[in-house]
Amino acid sequence: MSDDKPLRDHLVALLQGGHAHATFDATVADLAPKLRGARPAGAPHSPWQLLEHLRLAQEDILEFSRDPKHVSPKWPEGYWPEEPAPPDAKAWDASVAAFRRDLKAMEKLVADPESDLFTPFPWGDGQTLLRETLLIVDHNAYHLGQLVLVRRLVGGWKEE
Repeated sequence: MSDDKPLRDHLVALLQGGHAHATFDATVADLAPKLRGARPAGAPHSPWQLLEHLRLAQEDILEFSRDPKHVSPKWPEGYWPEEPAPPDAKAWDASVAAFRRDLKAMEKLVADPESDLFTPFPWGDGQTLLRETLLIVDHNAYHLGQLVLVRRLVGGWKEE
């Protein structure tokens, strides 16, 4: 057992979410297709735009963390879909599946004792795997909270 296994375990648990926040799965579950493109008054984004932003940003952070040749999308257009609604139900499902797949990949990368958490990436400007992991945790929590609020505002969130 490496000395940093408790830290790695904690990071994986944070990536999985659900401690003080709704989980990703709970946040995207059972949203009626007609509400996926709804943008409530005063809200800048629809559920679809938030989901896609979560997916795109997480994918970018993951790929940056494991591929020195990765090129990030242009900000902001590379991170936000223009259309408020997904083209169809398959697009929503594919985005959900891709988010889950990339999250599992990040969990695997962080859990691997061969992955250095602390040394800056040679291709970055000071970023480390620890920083990028915490960035995903923070970014996902922020936008999942927005997604819960938008779902409430469009009538697509059931309180438990």
